[in-house]
Amino acid sequence: MTPDEYVEAVLEFVDRIPPGRVMSYGAVADALAERSGRASARLVGSIMARHGGGVPWHRVVNATGGMPPRIAAQARVRWLAENTPVRHGRVDMRAGSWWPGEGM
Repeated sequence: MTPDEYVEAVLEFVDRIPPGRVMSYGAVADALAERSGRASARLVGSIMARHGGGVPWHRVVNATGGMPPRIAAQARVRWLAENTPVRHGRVDMRAGSWWPGEGM
């Protein structure tokens, strides 16, 4: 898979995360690892930062359910609108995590 194809695969995958649910950057990388040959949470984060504006970017969070400070307030508004389980300003990862095949 070329770098451009990987960007497209990440964006298409993120677009499938249902409202009210989230995945960590690492979980997205893991879900695509076999098909792509890549498994980097940092690369997924970079792709989301550069290209993620057209997909539900707020559904991809860090491992503790947070977002970078510059977009955390926007993400929180979107999480609440989708009834994403939030605790102390972060997504409750136990209640809100999603994996492909669940609930779809």
